[in-house]
Amino acid sequence: MHLTVGEHSVRHIRRIVRSLLHEWELPGLAFAVELGVSELVTNDVRHVPDRRCTLVVARRTAGVRAEVTDGHAPLPRLRPAVDEESEGGRGLALLDAVVDKWGVSADAGGGKTVWFECGFPDAVHPAPEA
Repeated sequence: MHLTVGEHSVRHIRRIVRSLLHEWELPGLAFAVELGVSELVTNDVRHVPDRRCTLVVARRTAGVRAEVTDGHAPLPRLRPAVDEESEGGRGLALLDAVVDKWGVSADAGGGKTVWFECGFPDAVHPAPEA
């Protein structure tokens, strides 16, 4: 999806993602994928001047991959610690806590792509051995 995001876009995008996961019969990934997409899109709302981005959510053999690409060059970074009083700066820490892996890459045209992957629920949280 090619988007220009605004303050209310995130909740609509969450609904679309939830619908995809339901269609793919992957409700066990809903929390992680919805939260991950929400955080990445929120970063575009807050930090990308023209608020334009491309969102890809794809089903893979091993789970779901989501990517948000924009034309804004600065790469996001995971902050080691955030002040308790701060209203922001926790998005990548939340992403890191709920997905299997994530990363960011600079695009040749000056933008970036931030992505994450979530495995199937049994692969992410294996049952304890008896």
